[in-house]
Amino acid sequence: MDNPLGKKLQTGVGAGVLLLGLALMAGAVQIPAAAGYGGVGPNFLPWVVAVSLAACGVLIVREALTGGFRAMDDPTGSEKAYWPGLAWVSAGLLANAALITTIGFILSCTLCYMLAVQGLRRAAGQAAGDPRSLSMDLVTGLLISAPVFWMFTKFLAINLPGLTSTGWL
Repeated sequence: MDNPLGKKLQTGVGAGVLLLGLALMAGAVQIPAAAGYGGVGPNFLPWVVAVSLAACGVLIVREALTGGFRAMDDPTGSEKAYWPGLAWVSAGLLANAALITTIGFILSCTLCYMLAVQGLRRAAGQAAGDPRSLSMDLVTGLLISAPVFWMFTKFLAINLPGLTSTGWL
């Protein structure tokens, strides 16, 4: 990369990732290390994530300092941000947060998915808002959120807000 500003920005991204990994390590130190059933304690996964993130940061900095990101594709998309798409995605996230305890995890996550995908479709210039795309997004959202809900509630015994007290909806 011949662009010195681009090289500095890439190095900054790598340094930020490295600092985030180090911050996670500082947090992982605070978690007790007592081994549990599988021989690992509750601090095992935070350490895996922290070390992996720090290693990625080091590799990104090394890549940036030795010539920059050489295999980058040319930028695609519009020159300017598509703000209505951001509004759709934000509406999905806010609706999920507002409704999850009222209509349950599955339906609120499905609604979040539908709204977010509608925003992304509109940003990409694809058909959005028509009954076919809405129904496809509804079914896809249900096919994603229902198994996630059941996996957490039935297999991991983690309580998520449901629509009924049966644990299946």
